[in-house]
Amino acid sequence: MYDNEHIEPVIYRDNLMVIEGKILIVDDDQDILTAGKLLLKRHFSQVMICNSPQNIPKLMLDNRFDAVMLDMNFSPGESSGAQGYNWLKKILEIDPQSVVVLITAHGGIDVAVEAMKLGATDFVAKPWQNEKLVATLTAAVLLGQTRNEATELRHTNQLLAKDTNSSQQQPLLAQSSVMQQVHSLIERTAPTDANVLILGENGTGKELVARELHRQSLRANQVFMSVDLGAMSETLFESELFGHKKGAFTGANEHRVGRLQAANGGTVFLDEVGNLPLHLQAKLLTILEQRKVTPLGSNKAIAFDVRIIAATNIAKQDLTDESRFRQDLLFRLNTVEITLPPLRDRTADIEPIAQHYIAFYSRKYKKVEKTITAEAVELIKHYAWPGNVRALRHAIERAVILSESEQLSADDFQLNYLPQTSKSIEPNTVQTSQETAELNLDKVEKSTIETALKQYRYNISHTAKALGLTRAALYRRMEKHGL
Repeated sequence: MYDNEHIEPVIYRDNLMVIEGKILIVDDDQDILTAGKLLLKRHFSQVMICNSPQNIPKLMLDNRFDAVMLDMNFSPGESSGAQGYNWLKKILEIDPQSVVVLITAHGGIDVAVEAMKLGATDFVAKPWQNEKLVATLTAAVLLGQTRNEATELRHTNQLLAKDTNSSQQQPLLAQSSVMQQVHSLIERTAPTDANVLILGENGTGKELVARELHRQSLRANQVFMSVDLGAMSETLFESELFGHKKGAFTGANEHRVGRLQAANGGTVFLDEVGNLPLHLQAKLLTILEQRKVTPLGSNKAIAFDVRIIAATNIAKQDLTDESRFRQDLLFRLNTVEITLPPLRDRTADIEPIAQHYIAFYSRKYKKVEKTITAEAVELIKHYAWPGNVRALRHAIERAVILSESEQLSADDFQLNYLPQTSKSIEPNTVQTSQETAELNLDKVEKSTIETALKQYRYNISHTAKALGLTRAALYRRMEKHGL
C-alpha cells in the first residue's frame, strides 16, 4: 500500500515555514508511516508513504523525489539491515542522484557506516527525535534539489553543445589543394589540446575552421564558446571573460560567470585577438598561463579547463611587431598555426560553395531550387571577392531573392566593380596582346576573348556582341582556347 498527499506549495502552514520538497517514506510499520507523515507534512510541501519496498521502482518512475526515507528491515525478526542495503542499491541504480536517508533500529553506528559506504546520505535511529528528523530531512531535501538542478543543467549544457555542433552548422566546403592542406592540419591537430592560431582575411572562414577543430576534438560533446574580442569594449573585457560578483562595480546587480569558466571542459574561440590592446593582451596571457580566473569583486581564483583557439585577420608580419602584439602571447597562442587562403586563391572551391548556398537560400526563402548558368559560374570564379566566402554568400542570397528566373545568370549577381584583371577594352574594340609585339593570330584571339570576357563579367551575350560574334561562335572559340 502507498498513498500520496499533494499539498499546494505555500510559504507558511500553521505558522511554520514549509519547504517545497517531495519526500518518500518507505517502512513496513504503518505506525511509523503515519507518525512520519503527520510530522513531515507540516514542514515539507509533499509527503508520500509506502509500506512495501516492492512499489519503489514504480513510484520512482512516476515521481521525482528530493529525498527518500528507507527502513533497513522489512521482515518480522529481521535485524541485519541486508534488505535495506539491497533496496538502497536498487534505488541508486534507478537514479544515481537519489538522496536516501536510512531508518535504523538495530546495529547502530556500524550499520549506518556500511550504509553510507553504499551511497546513503544520512540515517536516523528509531525512535527518532522530531527536531532531529526534520533537520536531517531538510538537509537531505536541499541536497536532492541541488543534485536535480545540477543534473538538469548538465543535460541542458549537453543539448546546447549538441546544437552548437549540429550538422546544421555551415560546412567547411573545400576541394582545392590549398584547402586540402588545411583539412590535413585540422585532422592532425583536432584530437590534441594544443592551442591553435588561425590567420586569414575577413570572410575566409576562420570560425568554421575553429568549429571543425572542436567537432573533431575530444571535447566535441562540450561547449564551443565564441568570443568576439574585436566587438568587446575594454571596460567589459574582464567582466565578460572572467566574470564578476554582485556589487563589484556600478551596474553589477547579480553574479555573472565569465565565459572561460562557463565553457569549462570545452573550447573557447577568441576571434579577432589581434585587436586587443597591449595591456589587455598582458591580462589574457596571465590567465592562459595560470589557467585560473578571479572574478571581479572576488579574491578567490577559480580553475578552468578549456582549449583555446584564436583567430585574427592581421598579417603575420604585423603580429611579429612587438609594438603591436606581445610575442609571449603569440607563442602561447600559436602552438599550431593555420593560415586560410583568400577565396581568389582557391577558385576550385567557388562553384561548390555557390551551389551549396543556392540550395540553402532557395529552401530558406521557399523558392524552387535554382540552378546557375555556365557564364555566371565563370563570372564568380574569376571575380576577386574582396570579402571572400562571406561576400560570395551574400551575393548568392541577394541573387536568389531578386532573380525571377529558375536560373541565376551573371546579371543576377550585380557585381558592379571589376575583378582584378588586365586592362579593360571598349565594346566592339579588339586589342592585341602586349600588344603589337604578339603576331600569332591564335594567341591574339585568345587574349582578346579573355579580356572581353573579363570586361563584361563573363556575360556571354554582351561579350559576343562586343566582339561581333554570335553566342554559338563565341562558345566555339572559348572551347577552342580552353576558356
